[in-house]
Amino acid sequence: MSVELGGTTPVPRTALETRHLTTDSRLRQRDLPLESIRVWTMEFAPVSFRRTREQIEQADPETYNVVILREGGLRRVDARGVTTYEPGQLHVNDSSSPFRLDAYGADTISCIGMELPRSVVPTLGEHASSVIGRPLSAREGLGGLLVTVLDQVLADHGSYRNTDAVPVEAMLRELLTGVFTNAVEDAEQYVPAEVHRRTLLLRMRTFIDQNLHLRDLGPRLLAEVHHVSVSHVHRVFGEDGTTVAGWIRARRLERAHRDLSDPAMRAVPVHHVAARWGFSHHAAFTRAFRAAYGVAPRDVRREALCGAGWSECQETEDSAPTTATALPATMVSRG
Repeated sequence: MSVELGGTTPVPRTALETRHLTTDSRLRQRDLPLESIRVWTMEFAPVSFRRTREQIEQADPETYNVVILREGGLRRVDARGVTTYEPGQLHVNDSSSPFRLDAYGADTISCIGMELPRSVVPTLGEHASSVIGRPLSAREGLGGLLVTVLDQVLADHGSYRNTDAVPVEAMLRELLTGVFTNAVEDAEQYVPAEVHRRTLLLRMRTFIDQNLHLRDLGPRLLAEVHHVSVSHVHRVFGEDGTTVAGWIRARRLERAHRDLSDPAMRAVPVHHVAARWGFSHHAAFTRAFRAAYGVAPRDVRREALCGAGWSECQETEDSAPTTATALPATMVSRG
């Protein structure tokens, strides 16, 4: 199913003055709106962008715009001085602060980025000023991970469902919070403990998503991998209103539901889908699935096949065994 991501909330876009620095006036931009975040990609000839005090007084969406430079060079001029950026670096602009951004150094300068309301990442508060305009790495750490996710979202947006906008945005928001946290000088002194907790929670959730197939995935493994105590793992998840086991079960069920809703996986037995995402007992998987979604797994598959016009939608699978053998993800064709 190919749809455009998008929510019902208008996605902000900061107004900028544009002055081309050569006779070449090429400027191409593609926007991908989520719920409240706008993901974008741009290519342009040498140009100068300005955010003026007059524009701010006329309309200020109160947003951060994260800019990741791919090719060419950028030079930012503001009240604090001049800052230059190279490919592989990111920086953040604040719509409430005037600045000039000059693009140069190549026939075509290219960037990707995202614009989002400041209220979406409120955890840094007054310390966000130490991040605005500062060159940050987009090659390693959370900055590199943020770029990887943005690239994936831009490349594969046509394969997502409308409902995917919410989890995609949540992932980007958490990653950006982590980038901001790591960028603040003397983080232990200035960054609130809540930001540290959210960063650790993000890392553990990312690890969970990457290892849902592991039978021993749980608090002890999370504690070992992230060098914290088991009790701290439980506390971090508990303060977010969930449990480790509950989060892992929900993520496994979401992945299984996605596969069962995919007509391209109609030939994969239900118990193999369950085993692929860490459920070793088919009966336990069916009970958990029904509790979460109100229907049996095979009914989700039948509805998806009928909706796609497949003749198999009326067929009923044979009874599945009580214990499943995991089907490696590499053996499953996604079509």
